[in-house]
Amino acid sequence: MTATADRADTRHAPRKRAGNGAAPGNGADDIGLDALVGHAGYAVRRFQIWIFQDFIKTLGEVDIRPTQYSVLTVIGANPGLSQMAVAKRLGIERARLVHLLDSLEQRKLVKRIRSKQDRRSHALHLTAQGETALTKFKRLAAEHERHVEAKIGKENRAQLLRILSGFT
Repeated sequence: MTATADRADTRHAPRKRAGNGAAPGNGADDIGLDALVGHAGYAVRRFQIWIFQDFIKTLGEVDIRPTQYSVLTVIGANPGLSQMAVAKRLGIERARLVHLLDSLEQRKLVKRIRSKQDRRSHALHLTAQGETALTKFKRLAAEHERHVEAKIGKENRAQLLRILSGFT
């Protein structure tokens, strides 16, 4: 085992308590995680936080969030989808999607067109500006994916996508 791996193992091991019951040290790395070390959900959540932070940083110049990017990408790939279909496919609450679409519409990236089949629903389309923006967003998102690959390795990234494909 390498010194780095050894350090990583001890960093997450349960900590001995001082005589007063308090855990030693004040830094975040000094706090033991106990059983959380073995919980997949905890590890996935921590990785998700890192991924979102990197995504937001990498796409910061264009002020786009992960959910906005997902919505734009799905609309771009499927012009004319209903709001309900987008919400269902991406697992977004309908009310949240309406708010999100309002903001994308204000930025002139998305337009809603009243459906000819059902006047109560709207077909979603990217505007010309939205199509141009999405091209740039995808380029920056690819840069973000390179950061993920650098963090966990090419094979691990591919394996992770295979594992998680059952949840998309």
